[in-house]
Amino acid sequence: MVRALVLGDMSAIPADQRDRFARAGLVHMLSVSGLHVAIIALALELLAGALRLPPNPARLASLALVAAYVAAIGAPPPAVRAAVMLGIMALTRILQRPTSPWAVVALGGVAPLADAHVVTDLGWQLSVAGTISLVAGGALAARVIPDRWSGARRSIARGALVSIVATAVTAPLVAWTFGRVALLGPVTNLLADPVMGLVQPVLFLALAMPLRKVAELFAGAAHALLWAFAAIATRAAAIPGAAPAVLPSVPSALLAGVVALCVVIACCSRRSSRAIVIGTACLAAMVILPLLRLPRAQTELHLIDVGQGDAIAVRTRAGRWIVVDAGRSWPGGDAGRSTVVPYIAHRGGDVALFVLSHPHADHVGGAASLFAALRPARFLDPGYPGSTPPYLAALAAARAERIPWQRVHPGDSLAVDEVMLTALAPDSAWSAHLTDVNLASTVLRMRVGTVRMLLTGDAEEPEEQWMLAHDAEALGADVLKVGHHGSSTSTSPAFLAAVHPRLALVSVGAHNSYGHPDASVMAQLHDAGAQVLRTDRAGTVVVRTDGRRIEVEGRGTRWLLPERQPIPAGRDD
Repeated sequence: MVRALVLGDMSAIPADQRDRFARAGLVHMLSVSGLHVAIIALALELLAGALRLPPNPARLASLALVAAYVAAIGAPPPAVRAAVMLGIMALTRILQRPTSPWAVVALGGVAPLADAHVVTDLGWQLSVAGTISLVAGGALAARVIPDRWSGARRSIARGALVSIVATAVTAPLVAWTFGRVALLGPVTNLLADPVMGLVQPVLFLALAMPLRKVAELFAGAAHALLWAFAAIATRAAAIPGAAPAVLPSVPSALLAGVVALCVVIACCSRRSSRAIVIGTACLAAMVILPLLRLPRAQTELHLIDVGQGDAIAVRTRAGRWIVVDAGRSWPGGDAGRSTVVPYIAHRGGDVALFVLSHPHADHVGGAASLFAALRPARFLDPGYPGSTPPYLAALAAARAERIPWQRVHPGDSLAVDEVMLTALAPDSAWSAHLTDVNLASTVLRMRVGTVRMLLTGDAEEPEEQWMLAHDAEALGADVLKVGHHGSSTSTSPAFLAAVHPRLALVSVGAHNSYGHPDASVMAQLHDAGAQVLRTDRAGTVVVRTDGRRIEVEGRGTRWLLPERQPIPAGRDD
């Protein structure tokens, strides 16, 4: 926490701790932002006043110290915004030329945009939205708090109003990023602000103090304050319903953004009826929109870029999802939480089915997070007795969410809207004596109209030979998800000849340590006439079909695959 609050480095904070602070509405305080810079500047100004230093030189000296601190920690955009705003305010005081707070906010928000990528930085977005909330909340408080209120009563009322406005205005960003809205945010911020107002200057002094013993004294003094800060987050996050899960789609998020803008206008304007009407209409649209499930013209297969791992999401024309694998996990996080869940949630629709290819961490790592957030209606699993922590976590999450579990058997078929899924492997007798879990991968054939797609997990050559021996004709497909990230142990010549794909998809991490994909396998695919797309080069790949034609999209480009004669339907179709 100290590294986060002093240096802006959140890498050491575990994901569950960040989630706890997000549920409490305090995650914005976990890293150096405009709030922290403003606290330091205020503390320096109070210190200068206590030492009876001349006002203008003291302001310039404080500003110089703040600028040096912001530069020393790497100039994060929220801190740059705050430093620019403090500089403008100091300049207006020195020149005795007061200006509109909106001008100060605008200049502070624009200054970090010298780097265009800053606009996508969540810290900058929350910093600007939070500052706008402070100005808007202050304007509302000046209008509605009775003049006869003074002292602590007025301060508490003003703080509560500002916190409520800040929670409402930043809610769309928080929901989009963290998948929940902290309803207790106004209360927790009211409790945590005084603690942060003390701990931040103390930590700054510990950082800046040249005498080690004195610096350690300041650092030790911050311990109790940090404990109190963490305790507020822990207690608030433990309250049932304190932060309900909210996974907005793109239209819902845009409508929520309009609502946030209407809140700001209503706070600042004396004629707020129009903003209230528009905001209420957008709220109503947010409620109605998910109920309107308009049919889609095409079925979509999304090969999601999760680095070195697999995650495939199929969206039916009715808007429901079939998810195959959920990416990898790592200490403190997983691709399900960071990539797969937001990807699906932002596009809307329920998850009708989750299929696990096999229990390796780069396939099952994000499953527990996906189960908790999206609650699939069914869970299909090859049933290989894996004991990896991510696999056990997935089983525990499925049990906790009461998701029906079913083992995959060759020949089993399942229809989800217009999508027909048929399991081709693994066979339980075949996999009973295996020591390599890749050889027990779930292999699915997906059929939409006359178009077939083959999803192979990490199936390697022995499993490919088993499928060739049992039903080679069932393997023919237009689209092949290449097995084991393009490894040389998969996609044998005989298997490739039986599939004969027009499009080959490879899910692989850039510059991975395994050397995937294998150059000879890529050459074989090209020689077989397949167009190859890799996630390390094309990013997330989307394949769309109306049941006859195939459209492919990757890295901003879109094209149609040339048509060929449909594969004859097998007896199990």
